[in-house]
Amino acid sequence: MPSDVRNRQMTRPLICKPLVTHTLPALVLSVLLGGCQGFGIAPSSAETRDPMINAPPITRGLDAGGLSTLLIAEMAGLRGDYRRASEGYLKAAQRYQSPALIERATLAARFADDPLLVEEAARRWQSISPEAQPAAEILSTLASSRGDWQEALRQSLIVSENRDDSDITRFVDTALSAGARPERLAEPLRDELSQPRLSAHFRADLTLALALTDAALGDLNQARTRLDSLGNTASQMPPYWLVASRIALDRERPSEARRAAQRGLALSPEDPRFLLLMTRADILLGNLTSARSNADALIELRRDVPLLKVGLAQLFLEEGYPDEASRLLTPVVGEPNTPSPVYLMLGDIAADQGDVENALLYYRQVPEGPDFLLSRHNAAQALIDAGRLIDARDFLRSERLHSSESYSELVIIESELLDSQGQQAEADELLRRELERVPDDGELRYFRAMRAWGNGDADTSESDLRTLIQHQPDNATALNALGYTLADQGDPEDLDEAERLIKRAHELQPNNPAIHDSLGWVAYQRGDLDTALRWIEQAWAQIPDQEVGAHLIEVLWDLGQQQRARDLLQQAQQQFAEHPLIDELIQRRPEIAR
Repeated sequence: MPSDVRNRQMTRPLICKPLVTHTLPALVLSVLLGGCQGFGIAPSSAETRDPMINAPPITRGLDAGGLSTLLIAEMAGLRGDYRRASEGYLKAAQRYQSPALIERATLAARFADDPLLVEEAARRWQSISPEAQPAAEILSTLASSRGDWQEALRQSLIVSENRDDSDITRFVDTALSAGARPERLAEPLRDELSQPRLSAHFRADLTLALALTDAALGDLNQARTRLDSLGNTASQMPPYWLVASRIALDRERPSEARRAAQRGLALSPEDPRFLLLMTRADILLGNLTSARSNADALIELRRDVPLLKVGLAQLFLEEGYPDEASRLLTPVVGEPNTPSPVYLMLGDIAADQGDVENALLYYRQVPEGPDFLLSRHNAAQALIDAGRLIDARDFLRSERLHSSESYSELVIIESELLDSQGQQAEADELLRRELERVPDDGELRYFRAMRAWGNGDADTSESDLRTLIQHQPDNATALNALGYTLADQGDPEDLDEAERLIKRAHELQPNNPAIHDSLGWVAYQRGDLDTALRWIEQAWAQIPDQEVGAHLIEVLWDLGQQQRARDLLQQAQQQFAEHPLIDELIQRRPEIAR
């Protein structure tokens, strides 16, 4: 179920996310319209006719053992056992340090449909031949798919270095739209720009990409300075006008943004991002006729993007034009495979206009899937806003009867809505009754523990977590939550148990950044600042969460790294729209903010 990404009780798990996370805010449309240029992991149809058609020949340096290993690998490939073939080539490559063997291993691994094997082969290939561009392309694609945008960028730079067709700006634009941290993208860009003898095109491309990171960090003056530093040398590059338009929009200069997008579209008529930028600018300017025309042209150009209409409707809706949003979405209703966000957004529009019955009709058409819980939450909220709390509860009960898979989540939604209406006692009774019916329901038990903690009832929270762990001893989320609770309360007598619980959670989920932060916080409570810093920095690198940020600031300060602590404080205050835990830290330790 959707839940707090931190998976522990200091922040209550949110069952329903804002609409924008399920539709397409303006920047996220760039991911669909631009996309990353990467090397496909899956083999092409041409390759499947002869998987090794492009593999280099093996011509020398074989002894009996090596020949045997390669024959086994070759035979495995002929039988379609590509995993065994790849492993055989890897073994031979390790023996002979041969780029040709590594390349064959990588080609075979692609057919094995195992990303981990592909990555192992590509990394070995790159270690032997650092300049091998196919290896870098594969590693960039794999890193992008798991959201490691910094590594993906580093590999893309290897592929693009000094090429006159490089488009690092497009890559960075897509990465930022997908949620990449701009400061982590800026680092490899600066490193690359510091290299001597860069081609003029590649230097301009890197500069434009850095300007995007500046803008994403809120430093619009620096972003504009980078653009100006290129003079007229880059005016024939479409990415120049892409960046110029984005910066102008961020500076709330829609007319300037529109002119820049027009220039870019003239240079690159097939790039849909410029139509998107013009649409955004027109909406901001109130030029609805032009915005409508550009939106329709964009939809016609990219019929292969089914959610595009939803994203464009969101742009109109955000600026107060619900009729334009409805114009885009209503024709889609009832079509085969209508995306669920269409019904969700139309339900929201009807609810905002006070048409509750039509809103319910739209919400009920959202099927089980990513938008199901949000649609039911919004439907119940629409009834509550109309003064119909009893109807809202009846609606949620009815939905529970028809959706056993989402039963617990729908109970949680009802509980949260009751809390929002000041009906805490009713919410208490609802949770008590449901847990009495199904005492081993881990989702409900965990939610009640989080809710109790948020209400200051540490005893109930601890009791529920212990009960959950008793029923589910390998529940890493509950182990971490209870361990963090005990550590954060600061009682030295509880630290041993806290550490034991969190270490057990870490054994179960060694790559969970929330658990890394908890391990760091236990170390901090013990006074082991160096260990605390190592764990919390690792967590911060993976999830730039405001609570992790608050922990890191405090550890840095106590280690005597005051400037780093203050820089991070400023970054966190800019990065998070709401940062109550940062505020609490400043209130508790005002010297950090001085």
